Amino acid sequence: MIFAVIIGTEILNGRREDKHFTFLRDELLKRGYELSGSFIIKDDVTLMKKTFEMIKSIPDSKMFCFGGIGSTPDDYTREVSGEVFSDAMEFNEEFKKKIIDKFGKSAYPARIYMSYLPKGAKLLKHNPINGMCGYYIDDRYFFTPGFPDMAHPMVKEALNKFFPQKEVKQRYTILVYAREGEFVDIMQKLPKNIEFSSLPKLDFTCEISIAGDESKNWIEFFKKELDKKGIKYKDL
Repeated sequence: MIFAVIIGTEILNGRREDKHFTFLRDELLKRGYELSGSFIIKDDVTLMKKTFEMIKSIPDSKMFCFGGIGSTPDDYTREVSGEVFSDAMEFNEEFKKKIIDKFGKSAYPARIYMSYLPKGAKLLKHNPINGMCGYYIDDRYFFTPGFPDMAHPMVKEALNKFFPQKEVKQRYTILVYAREGEFVDIMQKLPKNIEFSSLPKLDFTCEISIAGDESKNWIEFFKKELDKKGIKYKDL
C-alpha cells in the first residue's frame, strides 16, 4: 500500500492550496501504481507520530511525506520520522558538507540542522531550486520539502529508482440509464476480488466501473445481465 502524508497547518487553515496529492496520484498511475490513502495533517508532533506509526504497521507499506524538513522551529518531520522509522538521529555528512559549501558561516546555527537525519537515511538530491536534499528510509519511506517545485523532482527521483514501470491497470466503464436499485442484483453477482465501483448521478443514471484482471470479461458479463433486464447503457 502506498500513502501520501502532506504536512502543513497552512493548507488546513486556507493560507495555501495543496498541490501534492494530484501530482503524486497521477505519477503513480502512469507507472501502474495507486495510492491507498492520503492524509493532510497539521504541524503537530503527536498527530505526525500516530500517522507514521499507523502506516508503518501495514506490511510492505510505502509513504511519500511532504513538508516539515526545513530548519525552522515548526519543522518536526525529521525528528518524528527518526523516532518512528529509525533508532537514532545523526548528521548526514554528505548533506552537511553541501550546506556548508553553499552557505558558509551562515549555515550555523540553524541551516546545518537540515542535515540532522534519522540514522541510516539516504538522500534525495534532485532539488532544482536550492539544492537542499530530501531523504528516504528503508527504500520505502520518502521525505520531501513542502514546496512543490522542490518536492516533485525528488518524488520522480524516488519513483524512477524504486517503482519500476508496471502494466497499467485496465479499466472499463459504462453509463447505465437506470437507478442503482434496478440492477443491484447484478452487482451482487460480481466476485469480491475485482475492483468495482458504482457512482449514481442525480439524473438517475449510474456509472459502473470495473478494473483489474479479467475486467473486460466482467464488464461484458455486466452488459449481458443488463440486456436481460432491458436496461440501456453506453460505453464510456
